[in-house]
Amino acid sequence: MEPDESNYELDALLEDDGVSPRGSTGERTSSEYDMVEGGHSQLRERKPGRKAAGDDRLSTFYQPVESYEGRHRWDPKFQWTPAQERKVVRKIDRRICIWICVMFFALQVDRGNIYQALSDDMLDNLNITTNEYNYGQSIFFLAFILAELPSQLVSKRLGPDTWLPMQMVAWSVIASLQSLLSGKWSFWITRALIGICEGGFIPTVVLYLSYFYNSTELPIRLSYFWLTKELSDMISALIAYGILHMRGVLGIAGWRWLFALEGILTGSIGIISYVYLPPSPTQTASKFRGERGWFSVEEEKIMVNRILRDDPSKGDMHNREALTPSMIWHCLTDYHLWPIYLIGLSWEMPVEPIAQYMTLTLRGAGFDTFTVNLLTIPAYAFWMMNLLIVTRVSEWINERFLLSTISQFWILPILLALELLPVPRNHWTVWFLTVLAFAQPYVHAMLVGIASRNSGSVRLRAVSAALYNMSIQASNIIGSNIYREDDAPYYFRGNKILMGVALYNIFLFVGTKWFYVVQNKRRDRIWLNMSEEARRQYLANTRDQGNKRLDFRFAH
Repeated sequence: MEPDESNYELDALLEDDGVSPRGSTGERTSSEYDMVEGGHSQLRERKPGRKAAGDDRLSTFYQPVESYEGRHRWDPKFQWTPAQERKVVRKIDRRICIWICVMFFALQVDRGNIYQALSDDMLDNLNITTNEYNYGQSIFFLAFILAELPSQLVSKRLGPDTWLPMQMVAWSVIASLQSLLSGKWSFWITRALIGICEGGFIPTVVLYLSYFYNSTELPIRLSYFWLTKELSDMISALIAYGILHMRGVLGIAGWRWLFALEGILTGSIGIISYVYLPPSPTQTASKFRGERGWFSVEEEKIMVNRILRDDPSKGDMHNREALTPSMIWHCLTDYHLWPIYLIGLSWEMPVEPIAQYMTLTLRGAGFDTFTVNLLTIPAYAFWMMNLLIVTRVSEWINERFLLSTISQFWILPILLALELLPVPRNHWTVWFLTVLAFAQPYVHAMLVGIASRNSGSVRLRAVSAALYNMSIQASNIIGSNIYREDDAPYYFRGNKILMGVALYNIFLFVGTKWFYVVQNKRRDRIWLNMSEEARRQYLANTRDQGNKRLDFRFAH
């Protein structure tokens, strides 16, 4: 392909600009060697545009391994126009992102219909108390946590395209069997089994999407992914409104019909996913997807080269290459990502009890079963709007952790109102405050994206996604037990605890921002004090990997 004026032309040679390795996206420093947040340093670009061909003397440092599935499409001299890249990304959105969102819809249907079942007197029918229900939810999240890392390791060996559909079919069968619940023990057992089957699904999806999207595109696609979460809750609320009206049909309770029918729906999506998902951008040909695949040779070259120039570490492993015990230990002990895991352990907690008890709270305020399900829809719509806005803004202003504090500043006055307003309260006041709390700006996509970006390698990215999600689920366990039966119905003690957690989170976000800024400045000093020859030798001989490299800069 002939170079276009809109392309980057990488004419910076070693003797002119010194050695500067692979690049990603982000805010640049003013140093001679352009350091990039969330990635490695990048050669200075001489022309405006999108992408550049690599320099032969640099490309040998970062060529993908022989086993990498896209190796045959890697070409450091290959160039393309921004228009061509946009066309390819739109095609990936249509082929991959939309279906991944459909799969996530299935996850949320089977994961979230428990809340709709609550509005149909499920607890009373099963003689389960609020505390016993809390224990069931804690069992679910604990099983989910314990399955996260093993599931991610299995997916790395089998491939996300194989493992994700297997998970879906497994949890759908168990979700359907919830229609046969008889008491607290059967409730606890099914919650544990669903947690085991669903564990690892989300981090596997994050890893899978990273095969197709670069570091700036991934957080936006993840926002679509979690947008599906609430969209599915809205659609599920409407579906539940109809299915719950089946109460009494064949002498069966409405919530039992809900579990049975929705489990069949999500299982069907899992079966389709097994033949639909391709293993990678260059492996789309199949009997189901077409013998020629979804992409032309040129489109495959654009996909592979743009991903590797954004993050060359993605060429370090095959997509079905298992992690060794030493790799896993290295990932677990990577302290540079511990602040993000710590954030995951608490940032959602101030709103978690309110969200989990939303349908019960509205029932307690005096709304009937069917009205409750309809009144939750505005909460989901407001939540989705906030998710898209905060994720987009984070990329526009290149800020994550300080922006994330808005989630805590949002919930604090709502918790204060719940603490100070006189009781009894008007039922519409309860609904308004509940909706506002639920609509807290959701920074999860932003944080998952930055965990992936700051990993710096495929092996660490696979594990970090699981560890961050484990911290989120641990937060859910703690959060689901803050509202206790002896504190009902206004939960004054619980709200005080949640306010304290929100204040703690603000300091935690600011502290994490400071931590990464300090790390980047320290590496800047070391790198800029090295001679050109020392940099060249470092790139050629270093055993530092991923985010431990001196030329790696953390996004914040």
